[in-house]
Amino acid sequence: MEKRTLGRTGRDVGVVGLGAWQLGADWGEVDESDALAVLNSAVEGGVTFIDTADVYGDGRSERLVGKVLKEHPELTVATKMGRRVEQIPSNYNLDAFRAWNDRSRENLGVDTIDLVQLHCPPTEVYSTDAVFDALDTLVQERRVAAYGVSVETCAEALTAIARPNVASVQIILNAFRLKPLDEVLPAAERAGVGIIARVPLASGLLSGKYDENTTFGADDHRNFNRKGEAFDVGETFSGVDFGTGLQAVKRLIPIVPEGATMAQFALRWILDQPGVSVVIPGARNPSQVQGNLGAAALAPLTVGQLKVVQTVYDELIRPQVNNRW
Repeated sequence: MEKRTLGRTGRDVGVVGLGAWQLGADWGEVDESDALAVLNSAVEGGVTFIDTADVYGDGRSERLVGKVLKEHPELTVATKMGRRVEQIPSNYNLDAFRAWNDRSRENLGVDTIDLVQLHCPPTEVYSTDAVFDALDTLVQERRVAAYGVSVETCAEALTAIARPNVASVQIILNAFRLKPLDEVLPAAERAGVGIIARVPLASGLLSGKYDENTTFGADDHRNFNRKGEAFDVGETFSGVDFGTGLQAVKRLIPIVPEGATMAQFALRWILDQPGVSVVIPGARNPSQVQGNLGAAALAPLTVGQLKVVQTVYDELIRPQVNNRW
């Protein structure tokens, strides 16, 4: 698999990684044996970067990743912190960071975490010098090797990129979220900051497997967070109305290369964007893992295909999302 440098971490990672949210919570039940099968299938398929968070299953995802990391210490593992407490800026301080970090290090079974990211904190946090001083302290104490941020908005990303020691920015980037292409990706590339593309399939919409009759379980965020009832609505279907997303996918399917899936096409689109370090699709079973990995083997998309993605975005998606995130 092609490898790219993950920003200021200096680490080279395979361009298709694995997002481990599904293995913790909010996507329906995934038992431990299935979760470990997903992780092992990813590693065997060439994945070298896994992204998790302390809030996914209240540590369950981290602990599962830790089991695999014990057998494959060469992996680069990133986690996130901050969403287990009330979302007020004062909760983002050095004492809290140390406590959260202690828990994550225990869950992952490591002394030093490769990359720790603030997990979509309140906007004010990105402009607070003391927060980044505290993160620098974690590096000095060798609790973490590097730190980054996971953001909701392009404005937050640009504020973080301006910080001298931010190694990476994790942001929603997919064929339904083109706004980061305008300023965020160019700014990150100039600064040497890595871009981790999350929600790459718009919560599965861009897999092409859903239709008007698709339903989701009560414990699946695609059911309970459609209007942002639990967390930012942009995390569910990228903030796009489900019906509109289905219309958009129908217009994209005809340009999917022969022999490729809609999901692989959507992931390849992300990999073709300058400045992207790694994309982190999730998976619930090894078959989905292998399908996602296939995107790395696809040829770059043509100018014509890229234009269709832009047109579909402009006509259907832009009015819903471009001014929000």
